[in-house]
Amino acid sequence: MTEALLGFLAIFVLALLRMPLAFSMGLVGIVGIGLTRGWMPAMASAAQVVHETGFAYTLSVIPLFILMGNFVARAGLAHELFHAAYTFIGHRQGGLAHATIAACAGFGAICGSSIATAATMSKVAYPSMKKMGYSDAMSTGVIAAGGTLGIMIPPSTILVIYGIITETHIGKLFAAGVLPGILTALLMMLAVMLMTWHNPKHAPAGEKFSWAERLKAVRGIWGVLLLVVLVLGGIYGGFFTATEGAGMGAMGAFLFALARKALSWEVLLQVLIESARTTAMLFTLLIAATIFANFVNYTSLPFELKDWITGLGLSPIMVVAAMMLIYVLLGTVMEELTMVLLTIPLFFPIVVQLGFDPVWFGVLIVMVIQIGLISPPVGMNLFVLNTLLPHVGLSNIFKGVWPMVLVLIITLGILLAFPVISLWLPSMMD
Repeated sequence: MTEALLGFLAIFVLALLRMPLAFSMGLVGIVGIGLTRGWMPAMASAAQVVHETGFAYTLSVIPLFILMGNFVARAGLAHELFHAAYTFIGHRQGGLAHATIAACAGFGAICGSSIATAATMSKVAYPSMKKMGYSDAMSTGVIAAGGTLGIMIPPSTILVIYGIITETHIGKLFAAGVLPGILTALLMMLAVMLMTWHNPKHAPAGEKFSWAERLKAVRGIWGVLLLVVLVLGGIYGGFFTATEGAGMGAMGAFLFALARKALSWEVLLQVLIESARTTAMLFTLLIAATIFANFVNYTSLPFELKDWITGLGLSPIMVVAAMMLIYVLLGTVMEELTMVLLTIPLFFPIVVQLGFDPVWFGVLIVMVIQIGLISPPVGMNLFVLNTLLPHVGLSNIFKGVWPMVLVLIITLGILLAFPVISLWLPSMMD
């Protein structure tokens, strides 16, 4: 147990010294195995992890979904989604904010990345909200929070990574994310209603559209609907696996962008380079986390931690609630994906031992990542918006996002108390 605790301490020290967390985890994992098992086994273990991760067929779903999202963003579908949502609900108080959340949910269904969703919607929605007189705090808070829907509503890169690490059925994880994603979006809209009721000047109402204009706007998003049906319908219908679905989605997004004349050779090269960079980052994290997890599994920490938790006499659900509290607190000071990869080797065996469904726990994991993405001071979505909208200022972004952090914490509590919300759709796949 002491070796594992020293390993965690070493990672935090290296992180404070500004070493990237992926490199910190990999280095500590190799050194830890070397000191406890020998240097030859350590080198062999690291080489095996790199080889197996690089050649794992199931992991090809990650670059394919990333590629699909990048093609979709280049094709301009985010604008159509936002406009279609605005024609239906833009005339209400805070209508542009509601439309932004709805568009984020729709874009998340074909993107799978929180950061990409927030970045895209900052370009699409923020100018309209600024023009209508929305406060910067309201605008950026809604965009940052809405962006987190990209990792809950399938296809989700985070759910894929969780499924691969824990060997959980990816199709069931995708199904499990649908209702929680919709619930989160509705609660965000409720929060906007309460905020605009308290201070109407924050988010004035927009113009009202005729039904003819609304139907015309809906016809403009047929590409989004087609991609969602193709990918998710094919996976749930059993026509192809998650990996094949990702390939079909990437091909469909490419053809759609091509048909819209949104791709030149230069743009295509940019899309491929951006996708490769994101994939390399995720694979580096996965490799490093796996090496470190192997080191932790060689020690007695997982078993002693399980014995300690069960010895506390807490009910199983309270144990999971305590884990979620730890995640929420860690999310305010650590990068979210790294945090999860670092802790899953400890928490996942305990959750399974307590008899809980891994699919349900996966949804909870995504929810705490959503909270971390918008929790000051290190929420990734907040810094993305600060980079893209430098004139707004971090203090305004922090001010606007706190109500949405509360919404996500409430949603986490609901999903914790009522697992059926996450498990109903996956149960229909049995």
